[in-house]
Amino acid sequence: MKLKSFEQKNGYQFRLFFENGEVKEADLQNLIGQYVDLVDLKTARIDADWGCLEFKNGVVDIEPTTLYRYGNL
Repeated sequence: MKLKSFEQKNGYQFRLFFENGEVKEADLQNLIGQYVDLVDLKTARIDADWGCLEFKNGVVDIEPTTLYRYGNL
């Protein structure tokens, strides 16, 4: 299942929209905080092929299955 879209809410808080229609919220600081600082969060984008959430032009990415399991709602 791929990530369809996302919204950055505040800091590392993201709302994640998946292809199956589910929406989850996640605090990604524990996953990416040591690799992506607050100013680099604006580089977030979705990889069209894999559906990953990536930062810093793909240097850091999170697979959609990890995002799905990590999110809560």
